[in-house]
Amino acid sequence: MAKSPKISASHEPGGLIVHISGLLPSLSPAEQRVARLVVSDPAAAARRTITDLATAAETSEATVIRFCRSVGMDGYPQLRIRLAAEAARRIEPPDARVVGGDIPPGADLAQIIATIAFNDARAVEETAEQLDPAVCEQVVEAISGAARIDIYGAGASGFVASDFQQKLHRIGRIAFYFPDVHTALTSAALLGRGDVAFGISHTGTTSDVIEVLEQARTRGAVTVALTNFPRSPITEVADFVLTTAARETTYRSGATASRLAQLTVVDCLFVGVAARNRSRARKALEVTAEAVQSHRVGANRRRA
Repeated sequence: MAKSPKISASHEPGGLIVHISGLLPSLSPAEQRVARLVVSDPAAAARRTITDLATAAETSEATVIRFCRSVGMDGYPQLRIRLAAEAARRIEPPDARVVGGDIPPGADLAQIIATIAFNDARAVEETAEQLDPAVCEQVVEAISGAARIDIYGAGASGFVASDFQQKLHRIGRIAFYFPDVHTALTSAALLGRGDVAFGISHTGTTSDVIEVLEQARTRGAVTVALTNFPRSPITEVADFVLTTAARETTYRSGATASRLAQLTVVDCLFVGVAARNRSRARKALEVTAEAVQSHRVGANRRRA
């Protein structure tokens, strides 16, 4: 089964900045400096000449040209035009307390709350904008027809993997989540054709998740990767690649915006699977909700 097609920069659905952010780890160090300048302020970058941008990034004009080609542009003039268009449609924070980039030392709690709320909302919106419905449909079809679904993730991505497993299990899908890599590997070794292995890694470089997906793939299972970076190593062992669009900062690296973006994708897939058989899903949800009802505190009960 072929991997999901790559999207060229000429028609990336989530916008040029999301596209560049996703490619950043695959760029050379010098190109990354250019990318960070472009992502942090598209309008300012669009106004700069190639010489100005190269100087600001402490690199050469030739590197700027290589950067343009790396992100799918024909050259610097096209990049400037695209950046100007991106800046024009960019959503500015409605709250003046929102600070850009890292939360600075001395920021009060009101600034922290406003900034995190804005950036988390932006991660969800941009993830939804760039998510490919056609690839999602193929993944939903694979999960719906699977005899068994294994889900893998480590760290913060492990919480998302656990959430996805619980959602699928509640609508009657046979799904497992294994936080221990040894257990995950032994489970993956027993997968076969018709099964699905779903790996989650924000960076796409988590070796445990990559190794388990590779094991599942050798056994004939359909493999799916959910990552923020479309050129990361995990995509090399995936039949289908789904991407998020979270921009992490110092305090939030790999832990907050990325998790919310991943949950957005997981929720879309879950609802898509449930919608394939609404009556069965509704019945399963009702039965499982009833099973735990006795463990909820009633409205007329008061704590001592």
